[in-house]
Amino acid sequence: MAHIVVLGAGTGGMPAAYDLRAELGTEHRITVVSALDYFQFVPSNPWVAVGWRGREDITFPIKPCLDKKGIGFVAQRVAKIDAAGNALELADGSRLPYDYLVITTGPKLSFDEVPGAGPEGYTQSICSIDHAEQTWASYQALVQAPGPVIIGAMPMASCFGPAYEFAFIVNTDLRRRKIRNKVTMTYITSEPYVGHMGLGGVGDSQGMLESELRSNDIKWITNAKVTKVEDGKMFVTELDDTGQVKKEHQLPFKFSMMLPAFKGVEPVAAVEGLCNPRGFVLIDEYQRSTKYRNIFSAGVCVAIPPVEVTPVPTGAPKTGYMIETMVTAIVHNIASDLAGKPATAKATWNAICLADMGDTGAAFVALPQIPPRNVNWFKKGKWVHLAKVAFEKYFMYKMKNGSSEPIYEKYMLKALGIERLNK
Repeated sequence: MAHIVVLGAGTGGMPAAYDLRAELGTEHRITVVSALDYFQFVPSNPWVAVGWRGREDITFPIKPCLDKKGIGFVAQRVAKIDAAGNALELADGSRLPYDYLVITTGPKLSFDEVPGAGPEGYTQSICSIDHAEQTWASYQALVQAPGPVIIGAMPMASCFGPAYEFAFIVNTDLRRRKIRNKVTMTYITSEPYVGHMGLGGVGDSQGMLESELRSNDIKWITNAKVTKVEDGKMFVTELDDTGQVKKEHQLPFKFSMMLPAFKGVEPVAAVEGLCNPRGFVLIDEYQRSTKYRNIFSAGVCVAIPPVEVTPVPTGAPKTGYMIETMVTAIVHNIASDLAGKPATAKATWNAICLADMGDTGAAFVALPQIPPRNVNWFKKGKWVHLAKVAFEKYFMYKMKNGSSEPIYEKYMLKALGIERLNK
């Protein structure tokens, strides 16, 4: 009997555990390890941050769900990964041996790379439910005493979709409250142009998103390198297309949400030979560590090169559909290894996303993620908002009930009118 440990219980880790149980049956032991004892549906955090959702809507306890499937659960922080000794060293000093390790930790949020940034500083975040609740408290103060708003992404950020979502959601909420006229809004991003999204653009994402920002009285600064944040003031160096300083900005704000750069979490980044300099797991085409044959990884914590060099560094996003295909590949390759067969399953590196914009939304498909592409598609409409609301409920239901089906492929491709993507 093999013991497979899944490190992380998010949108990659929970499906990985369910898929492994479905594929391997009860012959092998599966254990999920997470510092948190609850699952959180991160894509809904922008709604929490304006009071449209509560914690109870997008979280649930992990252990009862895993118990139903005969999957073990350890709610502890990992202090160290002993890759050579095939074991995790937990915060309480205990040791958890494994035969296979699946790393799905998500990222470390590197607020410290910009002085004054983050929930411990002067900007807010929507990267976790705790951060979203703190942002909601700050947002309520804005509603009581309106003032300038800055939303966007820091240098080295790789996840831009939620920043656009939150800007438009805040815009919609302020209009509903009849106080939008009292709030100036600026979108500040390290992207070289609006709609780049770390993907080199998708379809006419630049034109469409610029039009939406303009129509909703949201100004923007691209090629923006935020250098520091003080109480009520953000310092931004705007670069030109050659990387030279174009303009220095000192922008006042009453409320700000800025997505940070990501790095690998400490115990993962500390394993010699496992990660790149920023702590992301180096994998081969089968989602397997390039150094340790029994370690696999999926999700935001894997190393993916940027799609292109930009004046202000940007990373490449890992969307839910891509993560799902990474998990599927890992499950099949572990099953093959246990059967003494070579790994053959590969992930589909396609970007598919439903982005909410308050009362409308935008959907994009980049196939493959890195240009040139076979499909380069970007559309907008109220149907996207409705589709994302429905997907939230669908995904939460499936995670609570231990589904091992390909949730993104079954739902999202159907919502977009796509029967199947080439794999």
